[in-house]
Amino acid sequence: MGGVRVEGNALLLGEGAQVRFMRTLRLPETGTHNLPPGLGEFPLRRAEDYPDTVPADWPAKGGVMLPVYLREAMWLSFGGTREPTALQVGVGKVCAVSGERWTGALGRRPQNYLVLPRQPWLDGINSGTGTVRQFVAVPLGLGATVEGQVTGEETAGGVQLQAFPLGAKALERWREEERARTAGTGRTGGVPYGILPPGSHPGGGFAGGGYAGGGFGAPPAMPMAMPAPMAAPAPGGPVGGPPGAAAPAAAAGPLRRSGGGPVPQAAPAMGLGAGGSMRQEVYRDDRKAKDWAAEPAARVFVHLVTPPAWRRITGEEPPPSPVDRAAYTKAGLPWFDYYDDADDLAPSDTLGGVRPVGEWLGADEAPWAEPAPGQVAPLGNGPRPGKPVQDGDW
Repeated sequence: MGGVRVEGNALLLGEGAQVRFMRTLRLPETGTHNLPPGLGEFPLRRAEDYPDTVPADWPAKGGVMLPVYLREAMWLSFGGTREPTALQVGVGKVCAVSGERWTGALGRRPQNYLVLPRQPWLDGINSGTGTVRQFVAVPLGLGATVEGQVTGEETAGGVQLQAFPLGAKALERWREEERARTAGTGRTGGVPYGILPPGSHPGGGFAGGGYAGGGFGAPPAMPMAMPAPMAAPAPGGPVGGPPGAAAPAAAAGPLRRSGGGPVPQAAPAMGLGAGGSMRQEVYRDDRKAKDWAAEPAARVFVHLVTPPAWRRITGEEPPPSPVDRAAYTKAGLPWFDYYDDADDLAPSDTLGGVRPVGEWLGADEAPWAEPAPGQVAPLGNGPRPGKPVQDGDW
């Protein structure tokens, strides 16, 4: 197994799938909303590149890491995917599509994967009919994560991805169909039908209002809002423990190993909980189950780290704190509404029962202004080699 590479801030899984982790506005936990914008990509780094500063248990898991603020929202962009892929998405090793525990095999009853490139993005867990609840970062130990609510324990955290390509015969049929479809059009490749390229939807970054090319920057005169402070629990604390159980204080300076190198410090363990609801479909697979390969082409563990831990591990500054959503809306910047008449997958009863993180972290008191109709934009329907990512035991 293997087959995962990092190219810039994109993960390439196998030969066909591409995943970017996108920063975005956090939705209110009441009501149902349009798609929030993409505010640039989360930076990705390989865990194996920092053997002396990552937590001691990370080298065995391998994978990549990204920095995320408490209660910051994210979504997964699949723009740039070039061949059909069945992609499993785990949040704390709970399937974000079916609500079942992580498995190494594809399942149809219930479906436990996304169909790429048909699925252009995923903003949250499959919790309602035609809706998802937004991915929101929270510490382990409170019971607020999807993992904690579904399994009763919080031990995995992070995000898990596993990609299955088409089997040899089905892949060849698809390639023949693509060649026939593009014959006479002058196209020699590019993005197949059904894929929104980076920059679409909330896309690979919003190109107006100060957000350019997938990078993150504040629009002119737009204030930045720090998440409300909250004491994180010590990693590995009991599920359902009281909010505000303080983590041990950090050492005044980096510890040293007996051999002279820095001692890896435990990073506050982070996972994904559920936030506000938005209109978004999770598409049903219309292929035959036997079309997919029996074994995955790639899998990867994505560690979520707090900005202070990111700074300590990598020596880099994390991105700025998230944009204030009321200021974004008042500035007249766009939200999105995506319509597609494809068959929506039934919601997971398990995920439908997951409660929003505000029940653990306190009410979301940030001001909210509904976007005006003119702010809601309707949407429709050759990379360089990167560095391989080490897989591990998780």
